[in-house]
Amino acid sequence: MLETLELDYNTSREKMIIPEYGRNVQNMIHHCVSIADKEERNKCARAIIKVMGQLKPQLRDVEDFTHKLWAHLFIMADFKLDVDSPYPIPSKESFNSKPERVEYPRKKIKYGHYGKVLEEMITAAVAYPEGDEKTYLTLRVANLLKTSYLLWNRDTVNDNTIVKQLEELSGGKLTVNASELQDTADILKLMRSNSVPKDITVLTRKRSNNSSNNRSNNNSKGKQKNHKRNKR
Repeated sequence: MLETLELDYNTSREKMIIPEYGRNVQNMIHHCVSIADKEERNKCARAIIKVMGQLKPQLRDVEDFTHKLWAHLFIMADFKLDVDSPYPIPSKESFNSKPERVEYPRKKIKYGHYGKVLEEMITAAVAYPEGDEKTYLTLRVANLLKTSYLLWNRDTVNDNTIVKQLEELSGGKLTVNASELQDTADILKLMRSNSVPKDITVLTRKRSNNSSNNRSNNNSKGKQKNHKRNKR
């Protein structure tokens, strides 16, 4: 009679905790857990860490590379490995615990195009001690309001509107002279220069030069044809 060959499939094997390291590393860790002598376990654990580091060379640029490897070692051992680690040993509870819920800021922003950061800057400017620095800071904040407004609406902006909204957002504690605000044309010019890459500018210049050259060539060809017709 023929003997039946029993095949060992991955589906029938024990599930790997971190599959990226492979089953051989998982089996090495199981063997390390089963070693009775602690000194031998320590030697085995250090040898496994070296193998894990060779399997994950991309992690060498990560901060605390070795610390991460030791954490993975304890996780793959299901936290049953008793060895002397150079780093704090993670607990199973901390690994399985869920992160705390991050509360979404629910405070309403008065003007969406200014955003939360500018409102916080206005609050900081209000609390700033009186003096020339506060006057300068207030003017800078007002110009930032104007720039943000122009990002939202590039057609036009009324300086008096910026002053009024600055006073509104600061509770009437900050104000500037409308004539001191930066000129709208200067802000738009600066925004255009920062938003258009140099490569695109060069390409557009080359295209315009090529189109002008093509036009001149076409004009010269047309003149030559007319000259030949006149001779006939």
